[in-house]
Amino acid sequence: MENERHEIVDLYIPRKCSATNRLIAAKDHAAVQINVADVNEDGVITGSTKAYAICGMVRARAESDDSLNRLASQDGYLKNVWNYQR
Repeated sequence: MENERHEIVDLYIPRKCSATNRLIAAKDHAAVQINVADVNEDGVITGSTKAYAICGMVRARAESDDSLNRLASQDGYLKNVWNYQR
């Protein structure tokens, strides 16, 4: 919901799981958000981050590490770590 100045005034804005695109409910206490910082060539943090939200269902299935590797590989943080197997 927005006010007259087009500012968001909602008390709760739900997040979406980065791995499954499901909404993370307010009662999902197993959900986590991991922020990965960008670094320059010298290894110093530049100030920008990338957030990954993982829902409790993915964590309960023990697939959060594989999902995080897949997402980080797609964003260029990891190389040659995740590959799809049928």
